[in-house]
Amino acid sequence: MKMSVEFDAVTAGHICLDVIPDLSNSPRQDFARLFTPGRLLEIGPMAFSTGGPVANTGLTLNKLGVRTRLMGKVGDDSFGGTVRQLIETHDPLLAEGMVVDPTTSTSYTVVINPPQVDRIFLHFPGANDTFTADDVHYDLVAHARLFHLGYPPIMKLMYQDDGAELAEIFRRVKETGVTTSLDTALPDPSSASGQSDWRAILQATLPYVDIFLPSAEEILYMLRRDIFDEFHQVSHGNEVLDKFTPRLLTDLSQELLAMGAKIACIKLGYRGFYMHTAGHTRLERLGRAQPSHVARWAHRKIWAPAFKVAEVGATGAGDASIAGFLSALLRDMSPEEVLTMATAVGAYNVEAADGLSGIRSWDETWRRINSGWTKRKLILDAPGWHFDDKNRLWVNENL
Repeated sequence: MKMSVEFDAVTAGHICLDVIPDLSNSPRQDFARLFTPGRLLEIGPMAFSTGGPVANTGLTLNKLGVRTRLMGKVGDDSFGGTVRQLIETHDPLLAEGMVVDPTTSTSYTVVINPPQVDRIFLHFPGANDTFTADDVHYDLVAHARLFHLGYPPIMKLMYQDDGAELAEIFRRVKETGVTTSLDTALPDPSSASGQSDWRAILQATLPYVDIFLPSAEEILYMLRRDIFDEFHQVSHGNEVLDKFTPRLLTDLSQELLAMGAKIACIKLGYRGFYMHTAGHTRLERLGRAQPSHVARWAHRKIWAPAFKVAEVGATGAGDASIAGFLSALLRDMSPEEVLTMATAVGAYNVEAADGLSGIRSWDETWRRINSGWTKRKLILDAPGWHFDDKNRLWVNENL
């Protein structure tokens, strides 16, 4: 019997409470001495918001008009109550899939997020480390079009045993006929996650993943650790992103497609959003969020430049760009429009310090795009790439 679709998306995986001190009015030169013993640095008020992809991506999807359910795990404590309360202020139905476990504590992150300086996170994993395949409500997923899970590198049971639990989740959700989507996080090299075999984990999981959306640094760490280390020995911050060439991105994305992903996206921060898709036959197995015109998605390589904004903070920017991508996909838009929306929502995100308050509605976002919103300059001097003036992005039609 065909399962009825009651809403559009489920976001699952990592969730936490973000504790964000306001550092916007502090002199930049003080940040290097922020943690000097005995020093007092006057800052602004504290903000509390939900963090992690369950909330960042899920609530952004909701603001963009996508019917969404959140499926994260919290403790039966004050932080867990705050997380649920923050979610329910948007819509009580959003929290239908949340798990409350009295035997564990809610995850939280202190976000040190000064303007024009890369962020520092003080993170307690809490309940996220106990998240298992049994915490996913598959009966709920069966009524959705899309299932998205994020941040397995900071969820202990997701990377142990070469990702067996992670692969099991995606195998079971894919059996419901839903379209599946996966995001990652950058592992701490000194942690158990950072020392795990991420190539093996991806090889076990990606056969059940339709859309894979890591950041450039994350996937470089997982598949090309030698290059990752080389880049970071001589560069830091945005300078590392400058080193990602079309050739390197193609090599990485081709390997991801060979592992099983049907659409491989790589987030590049201020340099935009890259996508590489599989062929027509594989895209026909995308699930309930499959585009109606599969042919225009097949064998595509597109690099969309980022939009220009006055950056306040980058908390949740990658999650927001994913929400932009998925919301446009669920509206059956063209690949060019989907990547445009991904970069636009990501740009809105960095105009605020937290992961959500900068986000605007779907209609308002498209009005700004169509008003001539300026994009950052991106020049690709590489074989096969040309600039699409109509859509203001780079395309490569070479198969």
